[in-house]
Formats: sequence, structure tokens, C-alpha cells
Amino acid sequence: MELNFYDIIKKPIITSRSVELFRKLGKVTFEVHKDANKITIKRAVENIWAVKVASVCIVNTPDKSKLFARKVFITPGKKKAIVTLKKGYKIEIPGMLESMGASDSLNSTENSK
Repeated sequence: MELNFYDIIKKPIITSRSVELFRKLGKVTFEVHKDANKITIKRAVENIWAVKVASVCIVNTPDKSKLFARKVFITPGKKKAIVTLKKGYKIEIPGMLESMGASDSLNSTENSK
């Protein structure tokens, strides 16, 4: 099965840790397709956002089992890619600004009035 570039990158992962990596080191974290490898992830990011990728690190999270009402439910594992961009390149992801920095700056302007 041939994967499209938009099938490889499922969604960006926006957590406090990933936002700090983005701000300080220029690293962006994505949830990716389970069959994707480093080369296909690099090509997908470069083609979708027109940036240059320096490196790609992959993290596989295992399945987790949860017990609820004496039944076992399994939450599937995920495959995450931490993409390091070359200097001078930036990816604009909707929600990245709202998650950490923008709300703090709005609160500080309201307090100064």
C-alpha cells in the first residue's frame, strides 16, 4: 500500500513539552502512520510545509490495557516523530500559539489596563 504524504502525518502533538521543544530547539512533534519510517516522514514534512528537515527521531509508544467494569480495554499504541528543522525554517501550526504563549500575553495586557 502506497502512502500519501498527508496519510503519513496524522496530526501534530501539542503538549507543554512539545511546545518547549518547538520554541527552544525548533523541533516539531507529529503523530505518524505506523508503517512510516524516517525517510518517508522527512519527505512528507518537506513537501507539505516546504521546509528543510535536519533529522527525524521516532518514538513508539506501546499498547496500554485498562480495566473498566471488570473488562479489559486496550488503547492502541502510537508512533511519534520528533522532527528537527534546519536553521531559518519554521512551521506554523494552528493551535501551537494558543496552547502556551498567546494566552499569557493576553492576560498580561488586560492586567496593565
